[in-house]
Amino acid sequence: MTSFVVVLIITLAVQVQASLVIFTPPILAPVAQHDVGVDAAAVGLVMALIYVATVPAALVSGKVIARLGAIRVSQLCVLFCSAGMALMAIPNPWVIAAGALIIGLGYGAVTPASSTVLADKAPLGMRSLIFSIKQTGVPIGGAIAGALVPFLIVSIGWQHAAIAIAIIGVAVIIAAQPIQRRIDSSQPYHHLAHGTGLLEPLRLVFSHARLRELAISSFAFSGMQMCLGSYLVVLLIERVGLSVAVAGGALSVAMVAGIFGRLFWGVLADYGFSARRVLGLLGLLMATGAMLVAQIDNSWPLGLIYIVCLLFGASAIGWNGVYLAEVARIAPPGQAGSATGASLAMTYSGVVILPSLFWLVYAITDSYAPGFMLVGLLALWRGVIFLRSA
Repeated sequence: MTSFVVVLIITLAVQVQASLVIFTPPILAPVAQHDVGVDAAAVGLVMALIYVATVPAALVSGKVIARLGAIRVSQLCVLFCSAGMALMAIPNPWVIAAGALIIGLGYGAVTPASSTVLADKAPLGMRSLIFSIKQTGVPIGGAIAGALVPFLIVSIGWQHAAIAIAIIGVAVIIAAQPIQRRIDSSQPYHHLAHGTGLLEPLRLVFSHARLRELAISSFAFSGMQMCLGSYLVVLLIERVGLSVAVAGGALSVAMVAGIFGRLFWGVLADYGFSARRVLGLLGLLMATGAMLVAQIDNSWPLGLIYIVCLLFGASAIGWNGVYLAEVARIAPPGQAGSATGASLAMTYSGVVILPSLFWLVYAITDSYAPGFMLVGLLALWRGVIFLRSA
């Protein structure tokens, strides 16, 4: 049990650092745009580049994890994320784009690696909760980004802030080293490192009706989550007139709500309703949150804005643990990493396509509201499907 707790802590730390890196660019964008020479709204394209690289990384993750071990791959993921973040300190659009791609290569295998370990070691009756605990690393990383990055920007400037975020990853890599050999050597599926093609994990998922349903729904839910993380701060600064610190605080509120939301939904899926019924409810809630955010303007009191962000974050950021636990539960034995990687290829595709589509809608309408309405309708569609099938 002690060994499992240590593994959970390490996988959580890896997720926190990777997510801290992911959520930093949208906070840097409004301040860095003058030095970089690109409008802050283009941060959606930066996020899209990150997730373009996550798709192939997720697809090959199962084979790489089987060969190197899940903890070693987790360390490499943090290294790539930190290196890409350091490149983003250079005020050149092409260098920032390269940094985004490097971050994506690291981020793509973070979750498949942790799923490989947790699928083997998590108690069967607590899988949704355990996966949700690990996935709280995403909103924890976002909450830290919302609180820490504005402070660093004011204190040392946006470029040094980016470098400071990158350096944190070194501590995570060092912390994971003591358990690396023991955990990786105990993995029983090293034979799966050979003999599978790049598209084989996708065939696995799309030939399985329930895995296919989860993967398609994750496309809409992940796009919703990333649009929240990418555009909320920019909307509050440009449309409402809030400061970077106050707008970052709103993002932190959403992320903290996501932390508690993930735990609550995980418990509900383990001890209350089925995972699909919980995912259906989450689809309805995040659609409602998106519709409300679309209505925010400078006439709204700050307290009401924070309440909406809290409700939105609890759902749009709270779904991942239940989803990943369900993928690992129904995946064939020994293929949790491959099934998770292929499912996440669809997840990351949503993160690539929907923020880009959001940016296109913004470019056409000069408003953030239609974009939030669009992703809200997609989440509503998948939520209804989950509830009907449940």
